[in-house]
Amino acid sequence: MRNCFVLSMTAACFSGFLIAVAPVVAIAAPDFAHEVVPILKTHCGKCHLGEQEKGGLSFNTRATLLAGGEGGKVVEPGKSAASKLIALVKTRDPDVQMPPQGDRLSEKQVRVLQEWIDAGLPWEAGFSFAKSAYEPPLKPRRPELPPAQDGRTNPIDRILDADLAKHQQPRPAPIDDATFARRSSLDLIGLLPEPLTMAKAFDDSRPEWRTRWIDSLLDDDTAYAEHWLTFWNDLLRNDYGGTGFITGGRKQISKWLYRALIDNRPYDQFARELLAPNADTAGFVDGIKWRGNVSAGQTVEIQFAQSVGQAFLGINLKCASCHDSFVDRWTLDEAYGLAAIYSSTPLEIHRCDKPVGRQATAKWLFPEIGDINPKAPQPERMQQLAALMTHPDNGRFSRTLVNRLWHRLMGHGIVHPLDAMQTPPWSADLLDFLASDFTEHGYNIKHTLRLIATSHAYQSQAEIIQPDEAPSEYHFAGPRAKRLTAEQFVDAVWQLTETAPKKFDAVVQRGKVEPASADGIALQGKWIWSNSAANGGVPAAGETISVRKTVNLKENPVRAGAVITADNAFTLYVNGQKLANSDNWEQVESVALDNVLKKGDNVFVIVAKNAGSSPNPASIFLEARWKFAEGEPQTVATDATWEWTKSQPDARGKFKQEPTDWASPVVIASPNVWSQRLDSDLAANLAHGVHGPQPMVRAALLKSDFLQRTLGRPNRDQIVSMRPNELSMLEALDLNNSPSLAELLQRGAVNILREHGTASATLVPWLYQAALSRSPTVEELTVTQTTLGPVASEAGVADLLWTLLMLPEFQLVR
Repeated sequence: MRNCFVLSMTAACFSGFLIAVAPVVAIAAPDFAHEVVPILKTHCGKCHLGEQEKGGLSFNTRATLLAGGEGGKVVEPGKSAASKLIALVKTRDPDVQMPPQGDRLSEKQVRVLQEWIDAGLPWEAGFSFAKSAYEPPLKPRRPELPPAQDGRTNPIDRILDADLAKHQQPRPAPIDDATFARRSSLDLIGLLPEPLTMAKAFDDSRPEWRTRWIDSLLDDDTAYAEHWLTFWNDLLRNDYGGTGFITGGRKQISKWLYRALIDNRPYDQFARELLAPNADTAGFVDGIKWRGNVSAGQTVEIQFAQSVGQAFLGINLKCASCHDSFVDRWTLDEAYGLAAIYSSTPLEIHRCDKPVGRQATAKWLFPEIGDINPKAPQPERMQQLAALMTHPDNGRFSRTLVNRLWHRLMGHGIVHPLDAMQTPPWSADLLDFLASDFTEHGYNIKHTLRLIATSHAYQSQAEIIQPDEAPSEYHFAGPRAKRLTAEQFVDAVWQLTETAPKKFDAVVQRGKVEPASADGIALQGKWIWSNSAANGGVPAAGETISVRKTVNLKENPVRAGAVITADNAFTLYVNGQKLANSDNWEQVESVALDNVLKKGDNVFVIVAKNAGSSPNPASIFLEARWKFAEGEPQTVATDATWEWTKSQPDARGKFKQEPTDWASPVVIASPNVWSQRLDSDLAANLAHGVHGPQPMVRAALLKSDFLQRTLGRPNRDQIVSMRPNELSMLEALDLNNSPSLAELLQRGAVNILREHGTASATLVPWLYQAALSRSPTVEELTVTQTTLGPVASEAGVADLLWTLLMLPEFQLVR
């Protein structure tokens, strides 16, 4: 049982958190586009939609519906029983029933409307039954910047300061240094700022220390990549387990994605590599191949259209994948035209899961800047799509991404919600400037994040949101508080308690490889091939061999990694797991073995192929190293002790029948065809994988667990661009009762007492600084020290940790 002081403090804190974030979610709203809109169109359209306003009542927008008509209000959000609309559709009085003529609403339809009203009348942002006159611009536009005011020269501030002045609104007040440090650290690298690092930064008397602080965060490539991995995994629906992975109907893009983030790959190149994929990136466009029969709206071709439209253009093609969209201008033919670009066979159009007797023609959504050749082979069509998506005249591509980045840092999109890019932005100049600036700086994501984070707008106090604010009434008044993501929350707990796991699930080589790390590393591996390379022989074109080595380990290693390459192509299996494959011999592949190698026998199998149309040199190189808790690193590498066969294993690297032709390979004595530069790359990757520093494992690298799912981590069967910012009752209960969280805090208390001592006088101030980036108030210090006593116990520290974790101040980025 928790100490009384913890319960008394957290009762108020936790109830305050429920209020501070949002109301507890109690009612699931019906699907507005697919359930509510058809009812209103069918039964209310003749009298109350478009230009029809019988009795002064229009259903065109949420605002007009709420306003009511000549007879007063017809809906009370949250109160269907008190809403006149429900009474009118249920009554049997012919003089007042609605609709007055035609088919009445079924019981199910009435129930949908009741649930919709009880859920608060949720409405698709920007949607109107009236024909919209707004069509977002396609081409980029760089607006003229207003003059800087009061030395505020950041282009974002110039635009927003002028806008606030125009509307006679005050600028939001600046935040203090501690709030800035915590906000920027959580936003940019997803970690709490370390107290000593903050203290050192605050002592910096030079001007622009905040800019240097931001630069230091963005320069931490590993922390940056492993934080933003969450954002991109959600948006590209990438994960490490779940639907499709067991059956082979889904592929990860983790290895490629991690490297793209570590290298800060330009976003146009990033998109092209996904849209015209190779083996490492195909998992995005291939989507999920569901088991059994699926509806026409869930085929891999339609998934492709939906994913491309949502991820890169912020448009909703899910509705248009079944019929012409109810919520914006996209049509069934346009959705199927995009799907046909990907399809390798003729694609028949289905409306509401029924064939219409026509085949789709491969077509780009914006032919103003070019189109797809529908007769071209599928790979060529994908290349054309990649070029059109990243075409300099496709301003929608850059606008969509900067809008997502702005939302991630500022808590509200310039177009909101993020996948409603057909709706007007609240500041077209801000959106267009950020998009054009992003393009002009080489699609550099870190540049745009830096531009936002160094603005006075970002470094201002969080907006106080009015409870009755309508989405259409948004106007910038400061950043909005954001809940920690599930991954941020778990990372913060691990960071405070030093309880992060040592193993992770993502198949990635962590960190950035630096060439200098190769210094002092002597490779032990040899370049090998089959006997066809003996005595200077040249292997036949297309020759494919398998090589194998079994290694016995005395215990589980704490670090393990390998490097591999082959001329021309290879696939690597270790202990029945496929870990790497490539057909580019000039590219060194780094492989993490931390979660693969184990105590006992470990089997390495490499399948290698000599490509080309005529006999040519061929070779394989692998070197793996591992470290135990104590002692020097150990190595296994390709050499004459391996064995080779012409047989090939199954998809798990195992032979159904043991080959009988195993033989010793030939060591290539003078592999001049493989450059010295390649050897240097091998050494650098190997040094990094085993000898380099290993920061704390992050939650984004692990499969989801119950706590993370409860806190909002999605299963990623669908793209998620915005996680809920509301706290549900399930989350509140799990934060109170989670056994896994309690176990972490218990272990963490032991670690904290060992590291920082048991004296409450020093322990309590450190814990407040580490968790909240501030010192405790006099009242907080008095209560905690009195309750803990002069010498803190493990139970007392665990309870105090839990108390701090439940504070809105901890769980919000504000």
